[in-house]
Amino acid sequence: MTKRIFLGMLTPSSNTALEPLTSAMLAGLAEVSAHFARFKVTEISLEAGALGQFDQQKVLEAARLLADARVDVIAWNGTSAGWLGLDADQRLCERITAETGIPATTSTLALNEIMLKSGRTAYGLVTPYLDAIQDKIVANFARHGLKLVAERHLNICVNFDFSEVSETLLETMIREVAQMKPQCITTYCTNLRAMRLVDRLERDTGIPIYDTIATAVWKSLRIAGVDARRVEGWGSLFQEAF
Repeated sequence: MTKRIFLGMLTPSSNTALEPLTSAMLAGLAEVSAHFARFKVTEISLEAGALGQFDQQKVLEAARLLADARVDVIAWNGTSAGWLGLDADQRLCERITAETGIPATTSTLALNEIMLKSGRTAYGLVTPYLDAIQDKIVANFARHGLKLVAERHLNICVNFDFSEVSETLLETMIREVAQMKPQCITTYCTNLRAMRLVDRLERDTGIPIYDTIATAVWKSLRIAGVDARRVEGWGSLFQEAF
């Protein structure tokens, strides 16, 4: 009997995009399934209340619930490290593993790894976020050797509303960023419905597109010992050899 593989995903409470998209990406892997635990996130801004949503104790409570399902990995499927700093995600992963014994990763740490290992450090950025959040992301990425080439954002702060952004608008934003010829583009928010565009737009533009829902899946599969190349039709990321 093939061993079942369980991927644990920590999910913002108001997110409606990442769960169906994650499950769709994994549909061709019969032994792999994704399991989700939510914690409260409704607003993305630099206000104290919004920042407090990412208090590690709240996230750890959700991680402990995933541990009950004996998952093989726990991923924070969110992008808060973009404005809180990548060290915040490093500390979170360390605490999750210390408390549950389960290896941990995040969308942002996986994205950073992909960009550095591939040498695609001159990037395009597409998000729904506020100006101040976008500026924080660019500054934090720069500290890790990543250079912004072009960006588009929508100045939205309500997390639920991110999933209401149409694929048509997302495609326009991605194509506008692609015109500046970055080495890669990231659709950086795990409540955007961009993933179904990735395979086609990569072919059209010739530029790899790293969606942060996909980066969490990619790294989780690798940690769990599953060949990510078995995920087909969801962009070039899953076929990378590094």
